[in-house]
Parts: sequence; structure tokens; C-alpha cells
Amino acid sequence: MRPARLGSLDRVNTLFRRFLWLPAVISLAAAGCSSGDSGRPVPTPSPETAKLCRALYRELPAKVDGLGRSGTEPPSEFAADWGDPAVQLRCGVPRPEVLTPGTAHYNPTAEGIEVNGVLWLPEQQENGYRFTTTLRKAYVEVTVPREYRPEVNPLTDLADAVEGTIPDAL
Repeated sequence: MRPARLGSLDRVNTLFRRFLWLPAVISLAAAGCSSGDSGRPVPTPSPETAKLCRALYRELPAKVDGLGRSGTEPPSEFAADWGDPAVQLRCGVPRPEVLTPGTAHYNPTAEGIEVNGVLWLPEQQENGYRFTTTLRKAYVEVTVPREYRPEVNPLTDLADAVEGTIPDAL
């Protein structure tokens, strides 16, 4: 015995009901992937480091490499953004793995760069560079998207604030 054939209107209604949930699922999936934040966790530094980071935050320039300051999501005294795509600064981040003995990426011969009195560890990323201060009492990380070349330019605008608020570790 053959199953009964649906009339064309019944078939359309059945297909409509069957796929009605699809846009809702796609919307939920997209919302889950889009966190609405700057795409990176806000650091949670120790109290001593937090004090240094707050001082740095107060001294950060309004512009970096000609890019205006934009808000971070969630708002934090430990993070700042400039432009779109954003040059991102985070203060109070952990020591980079490349500088941490015993980690998979440890490299005791990693090369650093000096920009206006501040030493930085450059690390090429998939979409630009990440620079992290070295030999300072707090680690400051600056992520520069590949759209901004040369990638070290934002560091020149940040050097005075870092130099004036984050003391040398040695």
C-alpha cells in the first residue's frame, strides 16, 4: 500500500513547517558566535599590577597611529582600542609563552625590539602582530591588525604612556 499523496497546498505547508525553524537556528548560531566584545578576554591582573594598569589607562593617548580611540566591550581599565579594525591594548596580561620556560613555545633566544625606550616582544599572528612589553613590572600587550603597516607605528604613540607608568622590572 502506497502512502497517501499530499495535495500541493499540504506539501507546501509541510515543507514550510519543516523548515520554519531553520532561520531561528541560524540566528541563534550567529548570535552565539558573535559575542559583542572586542574578541579577547579582559585581563585580571594582581592588585599591584592593576594599580599600574589603571595609571597607564589614564595616560593613554586619544589617537594611536592617527586612529581615534574607541570603546572596548566590556568596558575595562585594563584594555583600550583605537580604530576599526582595532589596534588593541591589554594591560596585566600573563607573561607570553615564548618567554615562559617549560611551555611549548618557549624560546630563550626570541628577539625583541626597542621603540622609544620600551622593549617589546613581536609575535606574528594570523591577522597581524602582537607586541608584548618585556622587562617591565606589568606585561602590556598591543595587537596590531595587518591593515596597519608598518605594524610598529602604534608603539611609538604608546611608548611615553608605558614608559611613564609601568616601571622597569630590573
